[in-house]
Amino acid sequence: MDSITQAALGATVAGAVAGKRCNGKVLLAGALLGTLPDLDVLISYSDDVANVVKHRGFSHSLLILLPFSLMLAWLIDRFRPIADWSFARLWTLIALALITHPLLDYFTSYGTQLLWPISGYFSASSVFIIDPLYTVPLLLALVAGRVRPQRASRWCVYGLLLSSLYLGWGLTAKQLIERRAQDSLAALGLPQASIFLTPTAFNTLLWRVVVLDDAHYWEGVASVLDRDQQVRFVRQPLGHWPLAETPWQLEQLRTFANDFVSYRVEQDQLIVSDLRLGAFGHTYFQYEFAIQAGDGQWQMIEPILRQNDSIDVDLSQIKTRLLGDQSIGPWLETCQLCTWHD
Repeated sequence: MDSITQAALGATVAGAVAGKRCNGKVLLAGALLGTLPDLDVLISYSDDVANVVKHRGFSHSLLILLPFSLMLAWLIDRFRPIADWSFARLWTLIALALITHPLLDYFTSYGTQLLWPISGYFSASSVFIIDPLYTVPLLLALVAGRVRPQRASRWCVYGLLLSSLYLGWGLTAKQLIERRAQDSLAALGLPQASIFLTPTAFNTLLWRVVVLDDAHYWEGVASVLDRDQQVRFVRQPLGHWPLAETPWQLEQLRTFANDFVSYRVEQDQLIVSDLRLGAFGHTYFQYEFAIQAGDGQWQMIEPILRQNDSIDVDLSQIKTRLLGDQSIGPWLETCQLCTWHD
């Protein structure tokens, strides 16, 4: 999630644990702890692919954060003890403010290595990476706590409760859309072994559905408020890796994306895209892996993250589609080589 949300979560967690001891310093400490795991973005991991797939690694691991929180609590209690704060309460505050960061990240589509150094990316993919409906209750709780300091801790509990309920709703909405998508795929005779679902920007009502086929991938959108339960899909080319050698960066990217990647040639450049983040041919993570010489031979290069062109989207159409109007498809005008299947 974004830094504002993580800071707000850390602050409200700290306020809830502090109880009657809650004050501005406690909230600030919680906010700082809540953003601490994301400082790994300052580390360069050698190339653009590594910088993406290794983010949310060791700094987001529960196996690292829990021992780190214990050590930090011991150091504070030993050298800078805080009056009226027991070691148990201090450690609980630090530990929860830290580990709720990766636990929240888990709900997004960007995989989180919760058990690093044990390999594996965890992702519920049930909330967008920025969602005001999750963040606003936390921010309101913090504002209310500053207005009425004597009830700050209670407001923090209320904010955490509302935001947690929203996460629960996201999981429920995903299950509803997934059942609809599977029924639609079965009716259309399309494969359904590899399905990826993710909410579109800033909401949990309108969802994107991606399905892998041998030579194509199918993409559709579905709203919880749709009257027609059938999901319409667009077919797009999946492409293939044309080189005999497979670089380790590609292996890492495929693992990170759970094989939801596509390949295309554009202006003599071999582009590999992570299909999970973006829409209808416009994905956020696209990498140049090789260039093609005049004789048609490919030469691999260090993967380079491409700067994507901006997409002009009518927000009013998105809102209309979100509310269940299936007569429009706001992203389809940007899609090339697409085929409707309904």
